[in-house]
Amino acid sequence: MTTTVGIESLNVFAGTCQLDVEKLAVHRGLETARFENLLMKEKTVALPYEDPVTFGVNAAKPLMDALSPEERDRIELVITATESAFDFGKSMSTYFHDLLGLNRNCRLFEVKNACYSGVAALQTAANFILAGTSPGAKALVIATDLTRFMVAESGDALSEDWSFAEPSSGAGAVAMLVSDTPHVFRIDIGASGYYGHEVMDTCRPLPDSEAGDADLSLLSYLDCCENAFREYERRVGDVDFVRTFGYLAFHTPFGGMVKGAHRNLMRKVVKARPAAIEEDFQRRMQPGLNYCQRVGNIMGATTMLSLASTIDNADLTSPQRIGVFSYGSGCCSEFFSGVVRQESQDRLRGFGIDKHLDARYELTMSEYDSLLEANHTVKFGTRNTVLDTGIVASARSVLDRELLFLKQINEFHREYEWVS
Repeated sequence: MTTTVGIESLNVFAGTCQLDVEKLAVHRGLETARFENLLMKEKTVALPYEDPVTFGVNAAKPLMDALSPEERDRIELVITATESAFDFGKSMSTYFHDLLGLNRNCRLFEVKNACYSGVAALQTAANFILAGTSPGAKALVIATDLTRFMVAESGDALSEDWSFAEPSSGAGAVAMLVSDTPHVFRIDIGASGYYGHEVMDTCRPLPDSEAGDADLSLLSYLDCCENAFREYERRVGDVDFVRTFGYLAFHTPFGGMVKGAHRNLMRKVVKARPAAIEEDFQRRMQPGLNYCQRVGNIMGATTMLSLASTIDNADLTSPQRIGVFSYGSGCCSEFFSGVVRQESQDRLRGFGIDKHLDARYELTMSEYDSLLEANHTVKFGTRNTVLDTGIVASARSVLDRELLFLKQINEFHREYEWVS
């Protein structure tokens, strides 16, 4: 019977273009003091010929290339985690399965619960492995999300609805191979506290736009973080918030929200003073923010982006337990944990996530504003279109590797091409 499960390999793809969000804040005339509370540096911007499928495939392809044909054929489950789907029925997992050349004896489906979806998919995959119904099987989980801001017809680029959401909303994907050989992250089986209730904080009532109450979302995040941890504590038993976890990786809509949640727990659970709270934040949480501050909120993939950032930037000269918190608006949340070691870091660093982030093309403000017009070509429900690959054409080769891009949409079916 399988008693070990977790992430065998993991990779991040954060697009080909980024925007300096401080420059964007100046460009939009945002209040400097409020902007600084976001703790953001850059954000990935999806080009019109990039979509959730291209992000997901570009994240997963290096994982697949590292497998032998026999190992690849043991992938029996592909789960997409997203709130950026472009079809109400057809799962994006079918595109991933085809484009990655996987075995047809495979379950393919998609899960949705706002930003919680990535962890929901990970736990579903882990429980499939633990069930032992197909010994030695593997699962591929791809969490992929993006935000496309668009200029309303006859409208201006700037609107009140965008405000401080624009600098923090990103695009990207995290691909995870889940198995009983968790080289990167070994999940603590059964050590999980989940907490959820109905709340209308943020949502996507329309395919290409968000709505919600930012203040309510913050309060709900704080409430769920505290109560999910307390449920973890109740289930596990002998837990100390400071000593049990060497590092913490939290869902990061923006750094300021994570800092507030950490401060809330340190005050209520640990009774810590401000200086101790700040020291603890810098030591245990900042490693997990590094990548999030450069990519932005990628919804269902953000918690796993924080985990990847933690593993890449932590001191793992000795094994460390990471406490992981995921929150999805609407809402559902979970606090769970797992163990990482030097092997985890060595394997993850082999994919060069930091180098990928450094290599992205920096958009100018004029290029970015022009994309707000061009994004209408790939709205939800687009039936037929051929993508203009001349838009920011230099970005197509900036990463110096073969990448998948969207070529055209033909009777709603998306067709892709590999570009070297």
